Amino acid sequence: MYGDNDYPYNPQGTYSYQSSPVQPEAGGQIPKEPVRKEKKSHGGLKKVLFACGLGLCFGLFAGAGIYTVNFVAKSLTGEEAAPAQAQPQTQSGVSNTMAAADPEKGGVISTNNSVTAVTTDVTEVVNKVMPSVVSITNEFVEKSNFFGQTIESQNKASGSGIIVGENDTELLIVTNQHVINEAQTLSVQFIDGEQAKANVKGYDSDRDLAVIAVALDDIKGSTRGSITIATLGDSDALTVGEPAIAIGNALGYGQSVTTGVISALDRELDGNGGNKLIQTDAAINPGNSGGALLNINGEVIGINSNKIGGSVVEGMGYAIPISSAKPIIEELMTKTTKDKVAEGQESFLGISGVNVTEDVSQMYGMPKGIYVAQVYEDTAAAKAGLVKGDIITKFDGSTVSSMEDLQKMMQYYAAGTQVDITIQQGSPSGYQEKTVTVILGAKADQKS
Repeated sequence: MYGDNDYPYNPQGTYSYQSSPVQPEAGGQIPKEPVRKEKKSHGGLKKVLFACGLGLCFGLFAGAGIYTVNFVAKSLTGEEAAPAQAQPQTQSGVSNTMAAADPEKGGVISTNNSVTAVTTDVTEVVNKVMPSVVSITNEFVEKSNFFGQTIESQNKASGSGIIVGENDTELLIVTNQHVINEAQTLSVQFIDGEQAKANVKGYDSDRDLAVIAVALDDIKGSTRGSITIATLGDSDALTVGEPAIAIGNALGYGQSVTTGVISALDRELDGNGGNKLIQTDAAINPGNSGGALLNINGEVIGINSNKIGGSVVEGMGYAIPISSAKPIIEELMTKTTKDKVAEGQESFLGISGVNVTEDVSQMYGMPKGIYVAQVYEDTAAAKAGLVKGDIITKFDGSTVSSMEDLQKMMQYYAAGTQVDITIQQGSPSGYQEKTVTVILGAKADQKS
């Protein structure tokens, strides 16, 4: 039988068999138990290195796979990495950064389904157009009733205008009719700060348009060299979302610039006589009325009006489309320039009238204007053949829609002036237009 030492332990985990064990009865010595020697093991270190190698290889292959997938996906969708800095191209030297989604075509950069708008630079448009925009100051007398007594006070109102042409003797400026309303005196300030007196040439209160004139002799040579005539554009070609720039005398502080977009077209608002308007989110404040609404090329596409809409809400301003205003402006430019007549020379027509408003017109099928309710005997109206039931629609070629309009207009006509009045007369087949010539009487001659 072998003892425990018959199978000496081998440090490597096996047993070593003796080929010829020594027997003690044979006189031999019992072999001593062999000394166990520790051998340094490198198996653990190899395993660690092997694991690290596998991890490194896996990481490299995984990274390469992700890169390949992204590359293929971008190639299929046509996406490219966004440039570090995109510079919008310009149109007529002006950055059109609000109108396109491609940074190569102007100003909206799309990256990973997000959109970033680039600030629009309108300095070149402003430098081009500002010399054609003027500030207008209206000095008028405000009347108020205090315990039955009429109290008059001098007041000023500010507005804007656009230089649209000139003739042999005058510089012609378009503005809103409400800007010059009730004016005792009008003055215009040009881009260089110089001022000059202006007179009314003509206006259309129904469309809120007016043309005023400044005598060329009243304008300094240096000022004439610094101002320009505005370029009128085509508002019929506008699209919603395109850039819009407003220039005007905001709050009477002087010319200022605001920007936005065309928010809507063909807007019809209550109290605006059915006229279609341009809506914009470019700020239009008191004093901006009569100023220019421009496209990105610096062309006038509208005449701003703060009166329309007012300050009821924010971000909704309105302008009269220039395409519909052009025929009226051209007609008003041909009128004879007028100033308010001196006291004692005021004229008198000789009627009492009722306003035919838009609502009344639609309800009863009557033309808008002034319904003649009474013609006084031995007056200019009676001598011209006006009768009760006639509807006055124009006075000296300018549209009138109320007795107030007619009275304001007559402030520029002295007694004895001959004018044409357009009326609508009823007939079995409907209203017929007719023009009558009137020689205005003297207000001072009429009985109170």
